[in-house]
Amino acid sequence: MKKKFPVRNPSPKDRRDDGGFKNQPPRGASSSSPVPANSSLIYGVLPVLEALRADNRRVDKVLIADGAKEHRLSEIVDLCRSHSIAWNRVPRETFAKHLDPQVNHQGVLAFSASADYVTTDDILEQAGDTPLIVILDGVEDPRNLGAILRAAECAGAHGVIIPERRAVGLNDTVAKSSAGAIEYVKVAKTTNLNRLIEGLKECDIWVVGTSADAETSYTDWDWTRPSALVLGGEGGGLHRLVAENCDVLVKIPMYGKIDSLNVSVAAGVILFEARRQRKVNS
Repeated sequence: MKKKFPVRNPSPKDRRDDGGFKNQPPRGASSSSPVPANSSLIYGVLPVLEALRADNRRVDKVLIADGAKEHRLSEIVDLCRSHSIAWNRVPRETFAKHLDPQVNHQGVLAFSASADYVTTDDILEQAGDTPLIVILDGVEDPRNLGAILRAAECAGAHGVIIPERRAVGLNDTVAKSSAGAIEYVKVAKTTNLNRLIEGLKECDIWVVGTSADAETSYTDWDWTRPSALVLGGEGGGLHRLVAENCDVLVKIPMYGKIDSLNVSVAAGVILFEARRQRKVNS
């Protein structure tokens, strides 16, 4: 991209500080070091496994419940050993100190630094000449955000941009629902979606909103062009001004009695159509 994106970058408090991590002494399975006070929780076999595989944020400690027999646990232990990360087998009751009893943790819990936010520039620099970006206008359900991150990662989108306010951020439930995708998808925050849209236009990126009332089907849009897909929040869809600022609005035709899809399902449908078009034209 020839231009830097003209929108304020996140404040320093949104950035991770990894200072000194590589110089810490090795920590083995016998470690009894306390869990860091400000750790974020990752639970479930696949989310923990992907966090260890990706190795892009610090994992401080892993707990494995006594009696857990998931076949991938051996890989988790091997990765802990290779990265000198403390791990312990503990009674299942120990998990109740950290997680709601209703949570399906699958007998695995990791304590890590919070997932990082990046800048919009970071996303554009990775994307190259034909970015495919997802913008979320007020998605508040963490499970939906996690599922969108999973769809974005699987479809090869270059990043997801979310509002700073009135929307869910990266948290434990998002990490679990993303099934590990949170470790790979770049996520940026913006203070103003409409300024963001104008900035993307200045970077020659087409901004494509979604609306059930749109005249254009999502399959009729040329997704081989640099594109940013804008998805509205649960129930309300896009805010009026956001919809007006989009270059075009597209819809997913409905053929049943329900008139709309869950936002995460809609994201998957459209992103894989974009990927299909790009593969055909590559």
